[in-house]
Amino acid sequence: MKILLVEDDNTTSEYIVKGFSEQGHNIEAAADGHQGLLLATSNQYDLIILDRMLPGLDGLALLAALRANANQTPVLILSALSHVDERVKGLRSGGDDYMTKPFAFSELLVRAEILVSRGLSAPVQTHLQSGPLEMELLTRNVTLDGQELMLQPKEFQLLKYLMEHPNQVISRTLLFEAVWDYHFDPRTNVIDVHIAKLRRKFEELGHGELIETVRGAGYRLRQRH
Repeated sequence: MKILLVEDDNTTSEYIVKGFSEQGHNIEAAADGHQGLLLATSNQYDLIILDRMLPGLDGLALLAALRANANQTPVLILSALSHVDERVKGLRSGGDDYMTKPFAFSELLVRAEILVSRGLSAPVQTHLQSGPLEMELLTRNVTLDGQELMLQPKEFQLLKYLMEHPNQVISRTLLFEAVWDYHFDPRTNVIDVHIAKLRRKFEELGHGELIETVRGAGYRLRQRH
């Protein structure tokens, strides 16, 4: 593997570089965000190991800059920030994996190998299709039986999550956390409201049955061929 490590702590950086080098991998290290971004955009890497908090340019800002420029190199975020909200934020920002410090090098190595192997076998997905529904992720264009659907941002995110899990029952809690990015409040009906809006738009094109309510469990996008 050819790896870029962006880590400002010298001890941690030397430890990681030594570990990967001993395993026969080629690893370069950057000590701050600006240097890391320069290397990441100037060279091809199989994996980037990225510290969350960096001088000069924050790790998530560096990651956002890469993804904005269509750089899809797998990124493993390494951070002392272990709270679930921080992990979710890192993954939502485009990270492919998230490890917290302190860590075992053996686990870091395995996670790195898994990410690289996935990258070799799985191209970046830009198109989703579930029966008559099609979604272009780059243009955010959604069609049903070839007719364009005009969706609000949350409706788009909600439908995207359902299309990524066709024929699976998805709980309201999981939908809420995936789309609204904060803890589920069982008293809110925001999910039901957005599901109803999607259904009405589907019904106008003769497909009101696509989203099924599974009583007491959640919702399921029925896949039609």
